[in-house]
Amino acid sequence: MRNLSTHSRWIHRASVALLAVGLWVSPAPAESLLLKNATVHVVSGPVLSPGDVLIENGKITQVGHVDAGADKVLDLTGQHLYPGMIALNTTLGLMEIESVRATMDFHEIGQFVPEVRSWVAVNPDSELLGVTRANGVTFFEPVPEGNGIAGQSGLMAIDGWTTEDMFVKKPVGLHVYWPEMELRTTQGRGRRRGGPPPNSVDEQAKGRERKIKDLSEYFADARAYADARAAAQTKGGPAVSLNPSWEAMIPYVAGKSPVVIHAGELRQIKSAVKWAQTNHFNIIIAGGRDAWEVAGLLATNHIPVIYDSVYALPASEIEPYDVHYKAPEVLRAAGVKVAICEGGAASLTKNLPYDAAQAAAYGLPEDEALKTITLYPAQIIGVDDRLGSIEPGKDATVFASSGDILDIRANVTHLWMTGHEVSLESRHTRLYEKYKNRPPPRQ
Repeated sequence: MRNLSTHSRWIHRASVALLAVGLWVSPAPAESLLLKNATVHVVSGPVLSPGDVLIENGKITQVGHVDAGADKVLDLTGQHLYPGMIALNTTLGLMEIESVRATMDFHEIGQFVPEVRSWVAVNPDSELLGVTRANGVTFFEPVPEGNGIAGQSGLMAIDGWTTEDMFVKKPVGLHVYWPEMELRTTQGRGRRRGGPPPNSVDEQAKGRERKIKDLSEYFADARAYADARAAAQTKGGPAVSLNPSWEAMIPYVAGKSPVVIHAGELRQIKSAVKWAQTNHFNIIIAGGRDAWEVAGLLATNHIPVIYDSVYALPASEIEPYDVHYKAPEVLRAAGVKVAICEGGAASLTKNLPYDAAQAAAYGLPEDEALKTITLYPAQIIGVDDRLGSIEPGKDATVFASSGDILDIRANVTHLWMTGHEVSLESRHTRLYEKYKNRPPPRQ
């Protein structure tokens, strides 16, 4: 990821006041739009079949049986209407071709780089955005990767000419990659062929403890910096030299914004929860492969999970083949709020509804499965007042499909973002048209 202290300062100077508060405003059409006779998946309430949705000035104004007139009426008989899906914890926009290093822009050098802002590195011309949008995903969270504190993420609309056009909320959270807790022996996995054996178990344990201690000390220093800044501003205390890294940490050490802990293995998750309890941090678990094993602990501490392991292989030989298919339901039943994400390459983000469908096939109620990719992601990152369901007052970002979106056979037929219809053309459709109309072979 390109650095962002210099780049983001340039962005800030070039931005207008709207961008300072991080609000996405897509051009809203003046005409009103009435979508009639669809099977309306409200998400926050019962399905309406048939139902109508009235859109005015980019907002949903009426849902149900609507008699009001509109400038444009579209009959969606036989089709399903959904709120736009939200893809959290993705490299979409930061990665184009995995085998081409120059197209991968999601990792910054350094162990503690909280000032990194991933959204400024998003490529608005990425071919993958159109492909993903064509399957009903309308918002995405590009996430920085790394070791330690990797930076901050924002939520972006999947339609826009520039990154400034695409901002929805920034920042969303600070991303911390928790140290590995597994201890490997010389006979264990992880050794490179011909390479040196791993460190001894004692050395690995000390290294792990050192990483957690370094992380805790960094947060403690940032908290001390925040306290000194606050004292200087409110009590006339001594001036404090600005530190970009610690400036970025202020909302997180104050508990005003969430710290997203990337942890998959059971011991990582338990260690991260204990750390958050000790320091009174507001955290979200991302990844969460083994989170189902401590579902009660997460529920008790009101820690949501962004689950990316629906299609992961079992972590051990004693786990059943469907352990990760069932995990979202185990978490939900325990009272944990779950958002499902793809967790693979950026090109796979389009498969978001099928991850939710797999969980639904293994116990997660279908209405809850739909919430894991719409309403719950919106709630977890604090944009549910605008997104995630079809309700009056919310942004008119919805899509119509030929069937149940959790069924792989369904196709998205229309997509609207704040009331204006967005093209579903993508690289896939262009190539389809090209080769469908190829000339016959020469005789």
